[in-house]
Amino acid sequence: MTSSIEAGPSSKSFELLVWENRLPIDKTKNNTGLVLTLALSYSSRREIVQAAKNIAGKVQRGELNISEINEETFENNLYTDDMPNPELLIRTSGEYRISNYLLWQIAYAELYFTPKLWPDFRKEDLYEAILDYQKRERRFGMTSEQVN
Repeated sequence: MTSSIEAGPSSKSFELLVWENRLPIDKTKNNTGLVLTLALSYSSRREIVQAAKNIAGKVQRGELNISEINEETFENNLYTDDMPNPELLIRTSGEYRISNYLLWQIAYAELYFTPKLWPDFRKEDLYEAILDYQKRERRFGMTSEQVN
């Protein structure tokens, strides 16, 4: 598991969380099978606004022509530009909302909702989510006929 941390403004609680979780991050830093992203003090809306500002600044400085702006340009200006988009988003706590989380990146992610609270979410719950995910047809905006 490759562990990455995306964070917004620094805070004592963020520093404490990173410190307390350092051991699992250090243990898994060379693994390559999975990307675990912890989004702490993260706001997808803030991320999207920042990406738009970055692109506007590049246009203003003459580094980028407006006609060159496309989805890839936008994705390259997100906090997660060096990470793959999620294939599965697990939403705990029985809520049926995304809560301002990776709004751009989860466009084609499969969503899994569980009533379990995050502190109670265990390995067996993850297996259940993965089994559910494996039953789904990944179409990426296409119809079944277009995929098959």
